[in-house]
This record gives sequence, C-alpha cells and structure tokens, in this order.
Amino acid sequence: MRTPLNNPFQPGSDVVPAVWAGRVNQIADWRDVLRPRLLSGLFERGRTILGEPGLGKSSLVRRIADDAASRGDWVTPQIRIALGSDPIARLAGALLALAEEAGLPTSREARISGLIDRVQAISAGAAGVSAGITLRGGSREEPHVALTQLLVEIGRVAIARNNVVLVHLDEVQNIDDDNALSQVLIALGDAITRAVTVTVPGLGNIERSLPIAVYLTGLPEFDDASDTRKGATFSRRFKVVLLQPLTDDDLRSALSVFVAPGWEVTLDDGERGAVHMDPAAVECIIRACQGEPFLFQLAGERAWYADTSSVISESDVERGWNDAMAEARAHVERILSRLPAREREFLRAMAELPPTERTFSKIATTMGHEKEANAGPTSQRLDRVRGIISRGKPYTFRHRALEALLTSDWPEL
Repeated sequence: MRTPLNNPFQPGSDVVPAVWAGRVNQIADWRDVLRPRLLSGLFERGRTILGEPGLGKSSLVRRIADDAASRGDWVTPQIRIALGSDPIARLAGALLALAEEAGLPTSREARISGLIDRVQAISAGAAGVSAGITLRGGSREEPHVALTQLLVEIGRVAIARNNVVLVHLDEVQNIDDDNALSQVLIALGDAITRAVTVTVPGLGNIERSLPIAVYLTGLPEFDDASDTRKGATFSRRFKVVLLQPLTDDDLRSALSVFVAPGWEVTLDDGERGAVHMDPAAVECIIRACQGEPFLFQLAGERAWYADTSSVISESDVERGWNDAMAEARAHVERILSRLPAREREFLRAMAELPPTERTFSKIATTMGHEKEANAGPTSQRLDRVRGIISRGKPYTFRHRALEALLTSDWPEL
C-alpha cells in the first residue's frame, strides 16, 4: 500500500509538502489581512520572512503563492537570487512575465510599449544598466524607476480584474551589491506605497493603494544588514517575521489525519485506500525532528519507506530514522557551523549548563569573559536576529534541534 509514488512527505527546500505543519499565523496573515486589505485598496507593508536553514521559509511563501494562484491572482515564480547573479535583471524578467499575463504587451499606447522596452533592456542585463537606462535624447534613468512604473501598470490592471499581484524574492541575503539591493527594494517599496486614482460608481474618483503583495525570504543575516544598505524607508515598507521551529502541537495536528481517518492513497488497482499511523509513531516522529520542518518531512518520508503495510508503526519510524540520522545530524551541524565563532562558543557554553542555571552571568563566566557585558552583543544577536535562543530567566533554546545536538545523543532516539 505504501509506495514511493504515494509518499506524501517531501523533505527538501522550495517545495510545498502535502503534509503541512504549522505556520498558521503567517497563512492567516495572508488570507485574513494582507489579501483582503489589498483588494479593498488599503495599504499593507511587504512581508520579509527570515529564519535559519530548514525552517520552511520558501515553502511557506510558495504555499501562500499557490493559494493566491488558485484564487486567480497573478503570481511570480520564486525569484531565487544566487550569489553573483543580477537581482535587478531577475526581477525585471519576472515583472515582464506578469505584464504578459496582464495583457500589457498588446497595448497600443506608446507609453506602455516604451516602458516594456526599457524593462526588457534591464532583464537582458544590457551593459551599464546598473548605472541607468539610456533614454531617447541621451538622458539616463535609474532601473528602479522603470521597474516601479511597470509594477504600477500591472497593479492598475489587477484593480480592474479584482485580483492581487504577488511577488516573491527568495535568498535575499545573497544580494551583496549595495546598489543592486537599493534598486530592488526601492522599486518594490515604491510600488506597494503608490496610490492611484480610480473611479467608483456612486462615489466618483477616489485614491487607493495598488493590490501588490511582496514577500522577501532569506536567512537572518538580511535583517542584520545596515539601514544604509536597505534604505531608510525599508522598515516602514516591510514587516519582518522571524520564523521559529514548529511546536509539538503543530506536528501532532499535522499528523492527526494519519491517526483518523487515515491518509488517503490510490492503490495499484486504482481503488482508494488509507494509510494510518500509530499514536506512538506520531510521538516518535516528534522526538526525532525536534520542531524542524525539514527533519519532520525527512522522518515522515523514511518511516513511510520502512514498510508497505497500511499502518505506520513506531518501529517503522525508528527503522526509517536510523537511515536518516546521518543526514539529520549533518543538517543541524551545518546550521551550527555557519554561525560566527563567538555565537557557537556562546551556544556551547549555554549547553554545558543545566537548564535551570542558564543565566547570562553563568554563560558569560563559562565562556571565560571577565566582564559579563562582553557576551551581551552575542546573546542579543542569537535572540533578536537569529531566533536561536530566548533571553529569559533562565535563557532557553528556541532552536530545539541545536539544543538536542549540543546536549544529548540526538539524533539517536
């Protein structure tokens, strides 16, 4: 009954897994706040979703994008910014695709055709385009001007169609060129704050915001960038959300369908069947993944492959996890190793102490600091920027997989 073809667990980045866990607040923000307000012509800031690797940032926004597309909204593909790539050209290409969907290239207005020509030059990465686009007459135009104008025109058509435009820029921490970052953020920020005049029957002309939703996703380092890189208006135009690991209740809720009524699958003969999961197996998966969305999908995938019966047992989870332990350990070790040395040292000192004794003063002493204040900036970054710890009384780990790696035999169960 369980086969590779009907396995609903999907570990990996940038995919929307069939077995979805948590992120209720972020999904509700899109469904109940952002989209309704944009359709009503009300201004809403863009959303910046940040977090450590494996927390499901891209998957979350792709799920939101899938919901938008199902409602008829216009959605860009995931505009993933690789190191060394040109984010201005990538954004321009995505906006041209939206313009095509909005029917702008068929416009007979010279203004629109000229605008599309300018953005096509940006998308092609024409020589010197980062310094500006050469217009007729020899004058120069900053790339963000044309990108903003095209987004505004797309937004105007979206108003007429009563839908939303969703732009998703991923791996934003990889934009290491200050000029390129400024151009991209100004283009997107100017578009979402632009007010246009529309005619409403019975009311006449009114001003409203464009129905443009912008999502930026990336590692916490992006929010740590200086305001001079992101621009003085960034915080007023984008709301930053720092993702945390999933709670055990999030995971139980996601797996509850396996307990009853069962996960529906198609059998070889075309008939329908259901795969169930023993409650003990549910708790075993929760212990294994430590709140990490990637590890949750990994544990579920391997448990599914451990047997072919209609019930996933605790022993299935254990056998599957034995095969996944090396990958799970490597995943969490990569998160730890990418941190600066001082932050790793702080976490190791914190892990050496019993949970009830993890106070700031004792952690600083364990690190060997003569002055407690020397450890202050590190603790603040681990809390506010990365979301790995919580500076309460006592300090606690938010990132439970890192805590498990540093304080126990995990990933062994």
